[in-house]
Formats: sequence, structure tokens, C-alpha cells
Amino acid sequence: MKTAVFCLSLDTIANLPCNPSIGGSAKGQLVSEIDALGGEMGRAADACLIQSRTLNQGKGAAVQALRAQCDKMAYHIYMKQALESQKNLDIKQDEVLEIIIEENIVKGVKTRLGFFYETRAAVIASGTYLDAKIHVGDAFFSSGADGVLPAFALGKSLTAAGVKLRRFKTGTPARINRRSIDFSKMQEQGGDKIITPFSFDCGIELQNKVLCHITYTNPKTHSLILDNLHRSPMYGGKIHGRGPRNCPSIEDKIVRFADKERHQIFVEPMGLNTDEFYLQGLSSSLPAEIQEKLIHTINGLENAEIMRHGYAIEYDCCDPLCLFATLEFKGISGLFSAGQFNSTSGYEEAAAQGLVAGINAARKVEGKQQLILPRSSSYIGTLIDDLATKGCNEPYRMMTSRSEYRLILRQDNAPERLAEQGFETGLLSKERYEFFLETKAKIQNEIKRLRKTTAKPTEELNKILAEKQTAPIITGAKLFELLKRPQISYDDLLKAGLGDEELPPKLQSKIQIEVKYEGYIKLQNEQVKKTAGLEDKKLPADLDYKTIKGLSFEAADKLSLHKPLNIGQAGRISGVNPADIAVLLVWLTANK
Repeated sequence: MKTAVFCLSLDTIANLPCNPSIGGSAKGQLVSEIDALGGEMGRAADACLIQSRTLNQGKGAAVQALRAQCDKMAYHIYMKQALESQKNLDIKQDEVLEIIIEENIVKGVKTRLGFFYETRAAVIASGTYLDAKIHVGDAFFSSGADGVLPAFALGKSLTAAGVKLRRFKTGTPARINRRSIDFSKMQEQGGDKIITPFSFDCGIELQNKVLCHITYTNPKTHSLILDNLHRSPMYGGKIHGRGPRNCPSIEDKIVRFADKERHQIFVEPMGLNTDEFYLQGLSSSLPAEIQEKLIHTINGLENAEIMRHGYAIEYDCCDPLCLFATLEFKGISGLFSAGQFNSTSGYEEAAAQGLVAGINAARKVEGKQQLILPRSSSYIGTLIDDLATKGCNEPYRMMTSRSEYRLILRQDNAPERLAEQGFETGLLSKERYEFFLETKAKIQNEIKRLRKTTAKPTEELNKILAEKQTAPIITGAKLFELLKRPQISYDDLLKAGLGDEELPPKLQSKIQIEVKYEGYIKLQNEQVKKTAGLEDKKLPADLDYKTIKGLSFEAADKLSLHKPLNIGQAGRISGVNPADIAVLLVWLTANK
């Protein structure tokens, strides 16, 4: 498709205004899913990596996730070049003032420089820039992140078109100079010895190039914050937008978790060619002089030189309940939206929505069926279903607990779940798809070999089993059953000469997970099959729910408002109970 991207500033394409890290709990799964569908984020994170860690390694495979500390400037340059080299994509530094809508159909956009661009589909991805205001203590001013001008006119245009906007807020901590940090008073935090890339076909050698560090707040820090709480714009009533509960400011942490004597602060570099360090966990909008004092109470930061102070930012966004699961606005044909404009927080959530909105905008223009990912297929599907079906009253953040299918939606198996769809949409290249098929075959062949091959009770093997505090074998055992034992890893099979040394560590890990969790995965797949029937029962878009006898008044109102696409989605709407679903099923059967 012939496409244009409009930016307030080309210098902030793929800017990471908060921490330059990609991934994390549940977010790493999103990045791997984006990569499997043919998106760019995982490849960019791998290319700009300066430290990689797998989170929750002491927990089950369902909640383990990659987190990559990236070089902020390198990430911007990589992504800008990716856009610049993309065929049929024009990049424009210009502000969109108005989306032209006639008879509820998108016709084009007008820009500040006086241009009119005719279009049949538009995606709003305005982030935190709509009527954005920065707050630092008593100081507040109109500005987007990192000093970029905010956008005012687009919000007025959307309101005029019937889009209801609301006010949310987010924040960020101070940045400090490396030379003023005493790392000797902090805990070192290194990266993984064996680095797992985000991209399933990563062809570059990944290395940890930096150390991160951990320090802690203390009673002095907490006392200083409590004494000045009235000067926080959030607690002083100057900020009216709702903030993210799961990513609170340090002020919020001290108030909400009053019993905690300390909170972790991660001291992380912003890149290889800068001395700026990010204080993860110390987000604040307190006055600048108070920020300096509280930072100086922390071990290792007694002489910290602040380069950029922390701030809160308020901005306009839409209620995602006004969107279909395709991310197209209900009632405005051709208008899609993505990212923080949809009331979410986080780079990964934004990228996931942007990918789906872009796919569906193109498919709508081409007259093709829209892409809707079910909850059972991906965290992307869970994210969008939560937004469009349940809505949110604060910036939405993806967490593993939001998915009822998290054991089968692991980071390691994203290509198996989504690569085929990525190839069918045309985003995943033939070369990448063939690489995926080859990798998939290697995994299946090794699992078959493990099922068929019997290990003999050798002295060497039984010695390894004894060291791992598990029973020796007497008459022999299938390798599959050995690997199923909680104490035994694929690495142990390699030590005993029973594994495939040619398999890379990433595939060994995937095979180990598939074997050990076989029973649980089977149960979850059966659960998916049971619920899939409800997702397949489609509801007419023009159905008048108030004419269906037996529906509760609340259910009829909610269903009329949300216009669910199927019975499964209808059942997840707040206010629609099982009795209402039973009525809908009877109605569908009666009306064939």
C-alpha cells in the first residue's frame, strides 16, 4: 500500500522517552509475537542491545521473559532507517491538524503546512502528545516528551467527529551523569551468560556491553517524600489524569506501600555513547529541588548530578471501548488507532497495536478480511480483546496474569503460534518463514527421537542422576521420560552423551519446556478448544439487542454499546451474565 507516516519531528522517530529498554514481564512475549508476525521491534532491540536478561528464571516457563537494555540513540537511528528504506512509505515532518470525515467515512487529512492528503484509511498513533502538559512540582507547561511540541488541533478534530477523549497521565524519573555515581555502594547486575534474542532468526552475535546496578531507597528518602507530598502535583490536585497503577511514581509507592522500608532502584545506562543514566523505579513529579534532595539520600547517589529532572505528563486519549477488535473506530469507517492513544502504556503494547492497526487499515482498503487475533493465540490478542471488550480506567499495561492461556503463550513459542499468519499477511518474508519451518522441523524431530530412544543404565548416566538427586535407572528408560523429571535438564542429557550437541541452546530450551510441560500444555489446549466454539458463533453487526426477549436491560444496553463480534466476546463484557449468553445462543439457533 502507498503509505505516509506523519511525525511532529523526524528526530523523535522511535524515541524511547522513558527507559531505553525493550521487553520485560509479558512485554517480552509481546515483542516476540510482533517479531513472529513480521514486525520490526524485536530485530531493532537485538541490533541495539547493550545488556540482556531473562526475568523470572526461578519461576515457571509461562512467566519468564526477555528484557533488553538498548542504546537509545542507536534504536532511534535503526528504526528511522528501517522506515526510510521501506518501499511505498513516505515520511513527513508535519502535523496533522484534521482528519476529514464525510458521512462517517475517512476521506483524507489536512496538515499544518497546508497540505491535503487523500486517503481511505488512517491510523492515529499520537502517543502522549495530544494537548500534552508537563508537570514538575508547581511548574507546568505545554510540551510533549523530551521537549517536543504537543499537538492541539487533532484532538479538536476528533472531538468534532464524535470521538470522546479523556485525560490520562504517565511519568518518568530523573537522568543523572555517570561521573557523579558511586557504583561501589551498589549491587552489580550483569546480563545473561547465554543471550536469547527477541528475533527468532537473529543472525548477529549478541553481547552484554554494560553493567547495570541496583540500589535502594531508605527511611530518609521516604521521610523527605512524605514531608513534601503536598508539593506533588498529583497529590496537590493539579493533575487530573489517571496514572498507571502498575507503574507508580515513587510518591505513590511510599504512600501505597507504607510498610516497606525500602524500594529497589535500578541504575541503567542510556547508551554506549552517552554518560546519562536512568533511575528505574524513581519516577517523580516532585519539585526539581526536592528531586535532587531525595536522590542524594540514596546510597551511591549522594553526589548525583541531575541532567534531566523527572516529570509527569498529562495527555488526551480515547476510550478503547469505542473500537472494534480490529482497532477501527465504531461508526467511522477507515479510522484506526493504536498505542497510548488507546489508553495503554508501554512501548511494547503500542507496537503490538500499531502492527494490528496497520495490517487492518491495509486490508480494509484492499477489501480483505480483517485480522482479529483470539486471546488463545497471543498476548496481542489478549491485549486488544481486553481493551475493546472490557475497557480500562487507567493506562493499561500487559501482565502475564491477564492471560488465562499463559502456559501456551510463552515467549519461546511465538513463531509456532503466529509465523504462518505473518507470512500470509505478507509481512514475514519467504526467507524468514522458511527458516521458521526448518527450525520447527528440528524441534519436532528431536522430540520424536527423545520418545523413541532408550537410555541404557550406564554407570556414567546413573552417576549424573544421583548427583541430581533422582532415582537411577535399572532396565533402561526413554530419554523423553528422563527429561520429564523435574531434576533433569537437556544439559544433563548432553553430559551423558544422549543429547544433540548441534542444536543451539535456544532450541534445547524450547524442547525441554515442551517435554516437561507436556501434560499441562495438553490440558490448556483442550480448554482452548472448548472456548473456541463460542468465538466462532458470530453476532450480526446490526443486531438490535433490545428486541431479544429474555435479555436483561443492562445486558441489552451493554451489547448495543459494544457491538461484540461473537458470543465469546459478548460473554467478556461487564454486565453480561451467563443467563444472557444462554438467551443469545437460543436466539442464534432460532434465527439460524
